[in-house]
Amino acid sequence: METIDAYQAVTFDHNTDEIVLLDQTLLPNETRFLRLREPEAVWEAIRVLRVRGAPAIGIAAAYGFLLAAIGKQSLPPDEFRRDLSAAKTYLASARPTAVNLFWALDRMEKRLNATAGQTNADAVAALRAEADAIRDEDIAMCQAIGDNGLTLLAPGMGLLTHCNAGQLAASRYGTALAPISRGQEQGYNFRVFADETRPLLQGARLTAFELHAAGVDVTLICDNMAATVMGNGWINAVLVGCDRVAANGDAANKIGTRGVAILAKHYGIPFYVLGPTSTIDMATATGQDIVIEERPPAEITTLWYEKPMAPAGVRAYNPAFDVTDNALITAIVTEKGIARPPYDESLAKLFT
Repeated sequence: METIDAYQAVTFDHNTDEIVLLDQTLLPNETRFLRLREPEAVWEAIRVLRVRGAPAIGIAAAYGFLLAAIGKQSLPPDEFRRDLSAAKTYLASARPTAVNLFWALDRMEKRLNATAGQTNADAVAALRAEADAIRDEDIAMCQAIGDNGLTLLAPGMGLLTHCNAGQLAASRYGTALAPISRGQEQGYNFRVFADETRPLLQGARLTAFELHAAGVDVTLICDNMAATVMGNGWINAVLVGCDRVAANGDAANKIGTRGVAILAKHYGIPFYVLGPTSTIDMATATGQDIVIEERPPAEITTLWYEKPMAPAGVRAYNPAFDVTDNALITAIVTEKGIARPPYDESLAKLFT
């Protein structure tokens, strides 16, 4: 098995003007890198989770916007900019919950607007630099989140994760897994329990995959085993990522996160949410205002089985995310520092 450094979620080949994307729907059984040339392919990759994780989605969207600009640069300037506005709207429609998707596209549009009066070629060059900057900043951001999160942990701790918020969800290190990765580099020897994370098994397929590749002591458990490992005294802290954090500290993450938070509260275990400040949406007042994506029923009835595991025609409810109430969150770890309750004050300070 290759080291985790071999698995980069999203990069851009400037020699061929292609997004190079690791198809995460095929992991852990097959490693396939896709080369995308069209915004439509980027939209599909985000929609069906070939690329997933808030930071990686933002990076893919930025490069998707760049692909649109490259493909349209021969148009008259007014038509070029009008079509790019439509491309932004189109890419933003791929998924509704992860705020980084919209953040990255807004940033690309702002950079485009700053080139008003310049040639289309100049605009493409500016957008190329901006997309690269988004990715490069993500690497530094993830390392900072990891280092900040590591201050909350001690060597030898038992940690529980839910879903995947590691290198496969970002550029390097990840968010919720960044303290684990940084600790591994420094000999912390964490013992990690990874929830399989229904309905897409991103803990089983991705978190267990990348932690194992990084040499971390990782044990896979089903989602309904979290209470047991906590009750056994094996868990000292819970680390989860986030797709959107409201101004009051409510946090949306993969479905099942709220249940883990409730269990952690019962057992007196710290529950940490880790993510970049770009995931904090100060325009969203509370978690009740976050739009929750619903996925196809087949993801829980047939997708992972040789034969259907539910009766034909039975209804299925398949939300992709839930929202964890801020009262259940011990701290929110970002690249700019650690926010603690009351979150309406501490999160706002991160932006001042």
